[in-house]
Amino acid sequence: MAIYDLRCAQGHVTEVIQSYDAPLPPCRVCGAATGKLPSRVSLGGQGRAPASQEAMPQTWRGTYGGDPEYLTGLRRQADSLRSFQDTHPEEAGDRRPILAHEGPYEGRPLRQGDPVRSGDQAGHGHSHAHPHSHGPTG
Repeated sequence: MAIYDLRCAQGHVTEVIQSYDAPLPPCRVCGAATGKLPSRVSLGGQGRAPASQEAMPQTWRGTYGGDPEYLTGLRRQADSLRSFQDTHPEEAGDRRPILAHEGPYEGRPLRQGDPVRSGDQAGHGHSHAHPHSHGPTG
């Protein structure tokens, strides 16, 4: 038997004691399907979610010029994050690869499958003066 915290799509959180292989009960408040939340209690040590993908360095400079020891640590963090997200898919968030994270995408990275916002195509939509043409109207 184990104690689980469950959450439904409406955000109701309930606690249940049941066997690990028993099906999850519906929400006691609204009757919707529930999912397990990661445990807040740790008896054997300290548990915490690994750093998110967004917290990982996004540039070569951020890896200290490709320092091998630092890169090995990053790989371990990424593997730990992947393992955690496989165990707790409700914590996985958006797992699509990030395609652009600078310039107009600094606040909200462009991910695979996202539409390109108008003005961002082909690197144009910038506001600095430059000598090249933007096509027949440019």
